[in-house]
Amino acid sequence: METLVVGRITTVFGVRGWVKVHSFTEQVEVLCSYKPWLIATASGIQQLEIDDWRRHGESLVVHIKDIDDRDLAQTWCGNDILVDKGNFPDLNTDDYYWHQLEGLAVIAHHEDQQVRLGVVKSILETGANDVLVVKGDSESIDREERLIPYVDEFVVKVDLAEQKIDVNWDPAF
Repeated sequence: METLVVGRITTVFGVRGWVKVHSFTEQVEVLCSYKPWLIATASGIQQLEIDDWRRHGESLVVHIKDIDDRDLAQTWCGNDILVDKGNFPDLNTDDYYWHQLEGLAVIAHHEDQQVRLGVVKSILETGANDVLVVKGDSESIDREERLIPYVDEFVVKVDLAEQKIDVNWDPAF
């Protein structure tokens, strides 16, 4: 099973087993649809069920099943929430989860040349559009970091099978 961190239990909320959760998902509520939650604890991965939840500002508060005590709920705080990647819904063609893009090689096509710029280290959400953070590696033309907007003008093709992204980008940038 391959897992991905999708949130974090941050602190207790009230005295009846509720905890605050910070979601790393674009739509905060989606986190509650992933079942089961796998919690990365100091003693290993443990399964956790929630039986109620509600939005609380930009985050969530959730009730942990069978826990109605603040001190017991506190033991779960500070831990990451993981889910099996197999639980993610299929996307439309040409849509990708960020975790699918991270680690892909980025190949620039510029003036009839193909140049490896590096690999996708992360993705930034800027509001206007997402941005690929591409870091040069041992196979790239340099070790520079480049920020490439994830828009059709620059991202020509994503090929998960070949583990690469073709971009229309001047390597001098």
